[in-house]
Amino acid sequence: MAGNVKVFMLMAALTALVMALGWMLGGQGGALIALLIAGGMNFFSYWNSDKMVLRQQGAVELSPDHGDGLFDLTAELARRADLPMPKLYLLPTRQPNAFATGRNPDNAAVAVTQGLVDTLSRDEIAGVIAHELAHVKHRDTLTMTVTATMAGAIAMMGNMMLFMGGREGRGGAFGGILAMIFAPLAAMMVQMAISRAREYEADATGAVICGQPRALASALQRIAVAAGRTVNVPAERNPAAASMFIINPLHALRADKLFSTHPPTEERIARLMAMDGSAHPAPTAAPAGLSPSRIPRTGPRMPWGRG
Repeated sequence: MAGNVKVFMLMAALTALVMALGWMLGGQGGALIALLIAGGMNFFSYWNSDKMVLRQQGAVELSPDHGDGLFDLTAELARRADLPMPKLYLLPTRQPNAFATGRNPDNAAVAVTQGLVDTLSRDEIAGVIAHELAHVKHRDTLTMTVTATMAGAIAMMGNMMLFMGGREGRGGAFGGILAMIFAPLAAMMVQMAISRAREYEADATGAVICGQPRALASALQRIAVAAGRTVNVPAERNPAAASMFIINPLHALRADKLFSTHPPTEERIARLMAMDGSAHPAPTAAPAGLSPSRIPRTGPRMPWGRG
């Protein structure tokens, strides 16, 4: 119940930001219009935010015929988590990463990048998918996706203030500049409040689902290193969705890291190692019933998501 109250308060804060921007643009009338817009955004996001985020990231849905071992692995992990089999998507980026979305477990989707399936071991991929299934099990996906959608809209409204507020708007041009700077920042801070605690919880539950805290810790370590070296172009174009990924996909500068939506990777790894009773992350054997072999690579003769 406390978690639901917190989510409600955070979503109310996002709505209040939209109304504040509306007031700066048009006074009480602007605030009322912004409230209606925020209500419409919440309704639209509930039903369509998952599809919108997947489209923004260039996701391609995988069928059982083209998912190869990824489908069997996900089905086994979903069974362990007592969840329906989610839809699977492949993101074309070479950066290893993943996220989950969907308004409830019956309408959930897990998206993994081409870089993830090409560079991580089967055990590490199992840990990543288990982490995303934990988000589905905790019903985090709706909150994270809707928040990302609204935060993106608030960022756009903040940018609009500079051009539409003018000297006749509330606060004049100076107010427009402040709104352009602080509205996206405030929205990001709300996202941060939602995302950090949920990542720790998803790590812990994901480790239980896959039975391999060490493998998940190893995956986090490898993804974090690779994410800093490989540009995820769709994520850079839609930074409001960064909080949905297992590791921040953005090439963050020092100021961006200050307001990172993800907890420190080192702390996440330390907590997983404490669960395992080990000091250093390393891949371990595959879960019972799963082949220890790597998931087949995609290639010219069998590209996932095509055909």
